[in-house]
Amino acid sequence: MWQCEEMGLPYRVSPVTYPVSEGYRALHPLGSVPFLQDDTAGVTMSESTAIMLWLAQKYGPTPLLPGADDARLGAVLEMTTFGEAGIGTPLNPLLAARFAAPEEDKRNWSVRGQEARVEKGVRFVSERLAANALAEGEATESFLCGKELTLADISVHCGLAMWRGALGKELPENVGAYVDRLKQRAAYDRASKANV
Repeated sequence: MWQCEEMGLPYRVSPVTYPVSEGYRALHPLGSVPFLQDDTAGVTMSESTAIMLWLAQKYGPTPLLPGADDARLGAVLEMTTFGEAGIGTPLNPLLAARFAAPEEDKRNWSVRGQEARVEKGVRFVSERLAANALAEGEATESFLCGKELTLADISVHCGLAMWRGALGKELPENVGAYVDRLKQRAAYDRASKANV
């Protein structure tokens, strides 16, 4: 939704109940979210990163995804994937453990291992932001892949926000400021309200 707002793309949000309905499972057999149904293009798909890349390529060009000749493209693709694979994926079992596991399993070996994995990812984001701030000369205006918001920021922000919000974990100062700054974007605000 945030990406659609940044790109000026129209969209409609359809809430999903859990357990998912048979109607939703008929559309998407895995029953997971997010799920995109693009009637204009005749495409249905899941997986956050794939959806983000689809929207940017199908309805771009957009500054969110640099072109093939832009030196930042590799970094944007890397960090967009990292947001889901490096931070988002280990959050799933952590959220399940926190909100659904029996008390004796909430801090088991797997949970501690996944927390360590996310903590490593958060440190990586902190170091990357610090390096970019140094290179750009302005800490308050740096993003993960330069001076402009990209798909990488949208992807990584989601996991960082869940880590801090739903799981109540601390973020390094520069990462917390980065998350807060992204939440102040008008497109983010519109997307947040669209989900209500």
